[in-house]
Amino acid sequence: MTSIFDQGLDKNIANFTALSPVSFVERSAEIFGDLPAIIHGKRRYNWAQTRERSARLAAALKSQGIGRGSTVSAMLPNIPEMIEVHYAVPALNAVLNTLNTRLDAALIAWQLHHCESKVLITDREYAPVIAKALDILKTEHGRDIVVIDVCDSEYAGAGEQLGQHAYEDWLASHTPLSRLEGPQDEWDAIAVSYTSGTTGDPKGVVTHHRGAYLNAVSNVATWTMPHFPTYLWTLPMFHCNGWCFPWTVAMLAGTHVCLRRVEAQPILDAMREHAVNHYCAAPIVHSLIYNAPESMRAGITQQVRGMVAGAAPPAAMIEGMANIGFDITHVYGLTEVYGPASVAVKRDAWAKASLSEQTRLNGRQGVRYPLQEGMTVMAPETMLECPADGNTMGEIMFRGNIVMKGYLKNPKATQEAFAGGWFHTGDLAVMEPDRYVKIKDRSKDIIISGGENISSLEVEDALYRHPAVMACAVVAKPDSKWGESPLAFVELKPSANITAADLIAHCKSLLAGYKVPKEIRFEEIPKTSTGKIQKFQLRERAKNI
Repeated sequence: MTSIFDQGLDKNIANFTALSPVSFVERSAEIFGDLPAIIHGKRRYNWAQTRERSARLAAALKSQGIGRGSTVSAMLPNIPEMIEVHYAVPALNAVLNTLNTRLDAALIAWQLHHCESKVLITDREYAPVIAKALDILKTEHGRDIVVIDVCDSEYAGAGEQLGQHAYEDWLASHTPLSRLEGPQDEWDAIAVSYTSGTTGDPKGVVTHHRGAYLNAVSNVATWTMPHFPTYLWTLPMFHCNGWCFPWTVAMLAGTHVCLRRVEAQPILDAMREHAVNHYCAAPIVHSLIYNAPESMRAGITQQVRGMVAGAAPPAAMIEGMANIGFDITHVYGLTEVYGPASVAVKRDAWAKASLSEQTRLNGRQGVRYPLQEGMTVMAPETMLECPADGNTMGEIMFRGNIVMKGYLKNPKATQEAFAGGWFHTGDLAVMEPDRYVKIKDRSKDIIISGGENISSLEVEDALYRHPAVMACAVVAKPDSKWGESPLAFVELKPSANITAADLIAHCKSLLAGYKVPKEIRFEEIPKTSTGKIQKFQLRERAKNI
């Protein structure tokens, strides 16, 4: 049924534009073109130069037939070229596929084939694995791909040129596009990012321009970010497109500080030299910072604000960062919701609580992002919301504009993920009386011992409270009597001298007896390039112990 407000009031070019984060780059170049945009070693680009380089890259890609629906892949560390692909590819309405730099050749080839990538932009450091991947792509899938080689000014190693063009020469040979336009339809795909694929093939998570725009804006609102922040890239940009922060920094005309290697010394050196005030990272990276010698942090006098996600942060990490004066905001999300989509919003009243209580409150997964429409905890069997009592466990679910389009070429998985009109995360949680969500575990990580459910996160949190523990992970070990029992893998701090019996006694002082690990093994813990612990590998180890 039409109304008077439908008559002569149509959308037109003057009053409607499809939302796309590409517009942030154009605005910053237009208004703040003289301000610094990128710092990388000796390289410096302002916003006008960054926009021009991105427009040259877009023109070069366009010359290869890249347009709406074409996929462009990037195998790059956190360097200026990775920022430029985040601006140039969406400007052509093409789809960006950022590759995890730790993948093996077979998986790289599989992903390139699955998303039908036409162009690969790759850093020469990865030439050996990319060469193998290109050979697999050709021999097993009969496909060739245009390869562009990046020779980063901060990379001193070897690496052959695999492709048809060197990145800088390629850019120089093209006139920049007059404008970074973006899509006509904001529902168009902006990126395809692959899940880890721990069981079966990885799933290609397809996201859209509208969601990327809104999540970039939500990052600002969530973090109350000021204009012109200085943002350090410790989070890999290949991970959920850097949680949309390439576009968030562009929105605020901030400065990207790039870093090829995520290690304590270069992180703290960059913070000191460039007066960094914002960064994002998984818990393990934050622990590198607060466990670093105090002398290494000397000279960092500005307020540094960190965002943590990627795994449930242990209380010891939140407390440790508070003790060195870093302000930490805890967010939660998944690739399917553009990275972070909920936040433990800090309330003024919390400041009056003890440090221990503040740590507990800040350690929750929190409430939905400002521009996410729904987040709750439901019983997946009935799709009824769990009571906000802090005890009834259900599954975290999202819905709204900051949710993926679906899984590429996988309608069955897409349908299952959206069953009942909500996106199912697979994370088990409770909702507390203030409606803040607290994760208890991944459904696959709950340990069932003698019929009792044990949260591996709760046991890990107890272990992290021991000052000798650098990293830990708890998984289920088959047990002839109890069915399963908790097994802990632990990495100690370099100077620590402690036994398994000491740690078990420590856990007994904090946990019910049935939750205490029956065994502790001092071994290196496998992690992803973002610092997230790979429990699936530890579960396999546990089966063979």
